[in-house]
Amino acid sequence: MDLVYRFAIEPTPEQERQLFHIFYLCRQLYNLALDERNRHYKETGRGLSYYDQQQQLPAFKAEHPEYWQVPSQSLQDVLRRLDQAFVNFFEKRAGFPRFKDKFRFRSITIPQSEAKRNFGKEGFIYIPKIGHIRMNAHQAFDPAAVKIINVKHHNGKWHVNLTAEQPVQKPSESVKRAVGIDVGLHNLAVTSDGAHYSNPRWIHKNEKKLKQRQRQLSKKQKGSRNRDKAKQRLQRLHDRITNQRKDFLHKLSFRVVQSYDLICIEDLSVQEMMNNHRLAKSIANASWNRLSVYLAYKSIQYGKRLVKVPPAYTSQECSDCGKPVPKTLSERTHRCPFCGLVLDRDENAARNILKRGLEQIA
Repeated sequence: MDLVYRFAIEPTPEQERQLFHIFYLCRQLYNLALDERNRHYKETGRGLSYYDQQQQLPAFKAEHPEYWQVPSQSLQDVLRRLDQAFVNFFEKRAGFPRFKDKFRFRSITIPQSEAKRNFGKEGFIYIPKIGHIRMNAHQAFDPAAVKIINVKHHNGKWHVNLTAEQPVQKPSESVKRAVGIDVGLHNLAVTSDGAHYSNPRWIHKNEKKLKQRQRQLSKKQKGSRNRDKAKQRLQRLHDRITNQRKDFLHKLSFRVVQSYDLICIEDLSVQEMMNNHRLAKSIANASWNRLSVYLAYKSIQYGKRLVKVPPAYTSQECSDCGKPVPKTLSERTHRCPFCGLVLDRDENAARNILKRGLEQIA
């Protein structure tokens, strides 16, 4: 299993200048490659593949000597990133690939590079043609397991993502503690044993600021420095919301994985649920899919078991007697007329999810 470690790095002013120049060249290559694909399709009716463009790199570098300053594998990764953007488009996971400005191209990838943790929290990464850059390695990692280094710049700060191979722990055969988790919009998660985790609603809390900064951006003249500054302020706010969401979901998923041996969740089709335009923003804000991903990889990392169950009628069935009790979305309490069970709607669903998960592994 691959695990990503994220650390802050501190390049010197000269190294920062070199990194920005590499970012500029990589972004320029991405836009040139996208333009070439568009023109080639209009002229011939056929698309270009990653391998077609990758084979042109030596000739391209001979024609543009400044690209010898960029590690070859980073240039290959730029073309691979563009190819993946087209794959996502054709599989209807994203829109048509767009040309990148400096605000939309904020990272470069360097496969097969070096990263080490010397002592304490100090360490370094090595980037070909730039040298060693100091790194704040606040978490221990195995330098020999690092396969890919991704350097990122946002909010005026530099970070590095280290992709390292992590040994997988085999799940225990015995299940001492099991839990079912129901995700929702009122409460982000409710467990079968009664724990409620409220939905922080990150976007809603910052919606007024977002609208204000978007209005400020729309009034700035295109190409001006003031527009760039307004775009940076808007980007910082979006990044802050993203970091708040990630931090909350990481802490929640870690707490759940550390507390239970078996975790049962619904196998939700979030993409289809987003077609409901009344709930799309709230569903995206809750990030159910991201929570599922965090639970999945942390379960593998710590030797726990994650089970996904069919989501149909988990809220409509009584968790005690199993009989159907229809209710609307506005009804937040489950009242069973057959066995008399009165329970929070989401907790009733979480108990049904746990029962289905136990049946699934039996």
